[in-house]
Amino acid sequence: MKRFRRAINWYGNVIIRVLPFPFVRFRYKDYAKNKGRGPYIFVCNHRSSSDPFLIGCLPYELIQIVNTWPFRLPVLGIFARWAGYLNVKRMQFKKFSYKTIELLGQGVSIVAFPEGTRSRNKKIGQFHSSIFRVALQAQCPIVPICISGNENIPPRGSLLLHQGIIRLHKLPGLEWEQYKDLGPFKLKNKVRDIIASELAVMEDGA
Repeated sequence: MKRFRRAINWYGNVIIRVLPFPFVRFRYKDYAKNKGRGPYIFVCNHRSSSDPFLIGCLPYELIQIVNTWPFRLPVLGIFARWAGYLNVKRMQFKKFSYKTIELLGQGVSIVAFPEGTRSRNKKIGQFHSSIFRVALQAQCPIVPICISGNENIPPRGSLLLHQGIIRLHKLPGLEWEQYKDLGPFKLKNKVRDIIASELAVMEDGA
């Protein structure tokens, strides 16, 4: 499975860094002071169908929590299945929790988009709590990921690329000791607030 996860990351890097250049530029910043090897639970905002490809810039073995549609994509859907991507629509929470904790135990990081669907504007949606319940059980660091600039690259319902700059910021992680006393509801809102604050800064200076 590891080779398929690497192949998807490689494919994502080609999609975001090579094919659209120079019309679309990608800028990645890592604000983590501790460059650990993981595993982590990466929590991202979700504005565009290109978000899963952007995650390919993260230098970790990882899988994504996705809906059903990525598995229907030609070629990439097969690779996602072989890589062990988690179909959140097809799993009861008990099985989802078990599989996620098992992967973390194997050193595989998890990528979640807890809004569940792409936002229709720059306002960040409400978060679902499943991945935060798992984080509390697994005692795993949560790393907020902020993605900005790709909401029109391409716009929803279109394949037409617009010129622009896409930014991805990897923020310092929340260690379990920092959030262990929070319930899933407070934890998801805490992470959502962190991401929303960083997005405001990113877009104010864009």
